[in-house]
Amino acid sequence: MLNNFLLQVTIGNAPTTTVVKAVVPQEKTLSLWQLVSAGGIGGNIIMISLLVLSILAVYIIIERYLVIKKASKEDANFMNQIKDYILEGKIDAAKSLCYSNASPIAKMIEKGITRIGKPLGDIATAVETTGKLELNKLEKNLSTLATISGAAPMIGFLGTVIGMILVFHEMSAGGGGVDLNTLSEGIFTAMITTVAGLIVGIVAFIGYNTLVAKVEKIVFVMEARTTQFLDILYEPAI
Repeated sequence: MLNNFLLQVTIGNAPTTTVVKAVVPQEKTLSLWQLVSAGGIGGNIIMISLLVLSILAVYIIIERYLVIKKASKEDANFMNQIKDYILEGKIDAAKSLCYSNASPIAKMIEKGITRIGKPLGDIATAVETTGKLELNKLEKNLSTLATISGAAPMIGFLGTVIGMILVFHEMSAGGGGVDLNTLSEGIFTAMITTVAGLIVGIVAFIGYNTLVAKVEKIVFVMEARTTQFLDILYEPAI
């Protein structure tokens, strides 16, 4: 299809050829920053808040993942060595083995070894208390991550409401006239905060549930090793 066509115009006896060019509409594009900044101070505050929350969420996810991964590592022969040392009466060697291992299980067993000679009920209580302290260390900042997963979408919705209020305010200030360009840009600005909030919330939600699942696996192993340790203490008396 041609972009222009010819009109034949006759002036007097002299034919004149006029070239008329077709007008091609240009597509108007907006950058992400233009959409955000168009929301005014309120929109900028919302987006900055979501940016801070996203950085904090990513930091917590990575930091906790590395800590939990390190805590989940366990020497397959650890409990067997502990058992041999205890049955042979080598308490100091058992303590040294626990001290050289930084896992939560080793710290629990070390606390139990230091209580050997006391009633088994007291030993079990000491081991369980240490286990709760180690579990609390593993769950550090997970509550913050859960809060981000819930708060980020709501902050995004707040930005949407603020953006829509600004759009209707501009329509009202214009005497009821509707500028489609202004209206569409305002709606885009309002919706971009919702999208940003949902993205941050989804990332935080997935990260939180993944980390919680890993912590629960460690707790299960800790409980199993506690029972195994208490069974070892019964053996010398048999």
